[in-house]
Amino acid sequence: MKSYVFKVVVEDDEHEDGRKAYHAYCPDIEEAVTWGDTKEEALQRINELLQALVEMRIEKGQKVPAAAMEFESPAVVVTV
Repeated sequence: MKSYVFKVVVEDDEHEDGRKAYHAYCPDIEEAVTWGDTKEEALQRINELLQALVEMRIEKGQKVPAAAMEFESPAVVVTV
């Protein structure tokens, strides 16, 4: 089992009707882009998306981006 840590960016955004929203993406994986109505929701969605994208790359025999921090054991990331 390996753990990967990615840098993500969450920025203020808004819906077409002007309601507040948040845009989240990972600069190291082009297709890792999502959004949420709250920062927490955007972070949860980008986390789920990165999980799926990394699993897909591993299954296809593709490399995980070198910018990711890789650990040979499970890890916990704490963001404050």
